[in-house]
Amino acid sequence: QVQLVESGGGLVQAGGSLRLSCAASGRTFSSVSMGWFRQAPGKERDFVAAVTRSGLGTYYADSVKGRFTISRDNAKNTLYLQIVNLKPEDTAVYYCAAHEGAGIGVTAADFGSWGQGTQVTVSS
Repeated sequence: QVQLVESGGGLVQAGGSLRLSCAASGRTFSSVSMGWFRQAPGKERDFVAAVTRSGLGTYYADSVKGRFTISRDNAKNTLYLQIVNLKPEDTAVYYCAAHEGAGIGVTAADFGSWGQGTQVTVSS
C-alpha cells in the first residue's frame, strides 16, 4: 500500500491559483503512477489528471486541460497539482491516488491507494 496525505487546499476567489501537494510513503514512490481526482457534494469522484512514474507523461480531463498541471518530485515522494484560473465549478474535495499496477489509470477503480482529501473552495 501507499499512504498519501494531501495538503494545500483552501478558499480562493475565482481566477486565483493554488498548488496542492500529496506526500507519499509506504512504498517506493517512483514505482507507481499517480493521479488527482475531485469530488463535489452529491457527485461522483471524477478524474482530474494523472502522471506516469517518470513524470514525463501527463493526462488531463478535458474540463481542466490548460488550467491544471500535474507534476511529481520523486526525490521528495511528493505529487503536485498546480491550478490556475480557478472557477467556482472547481470547488470540490481533491484526492491524490496511486496506481500500483502497470500502465496509468484514468478511472477511480484503477487506483488502489487514496489520500483523505483536501478541500478546495472557489468563490465567485
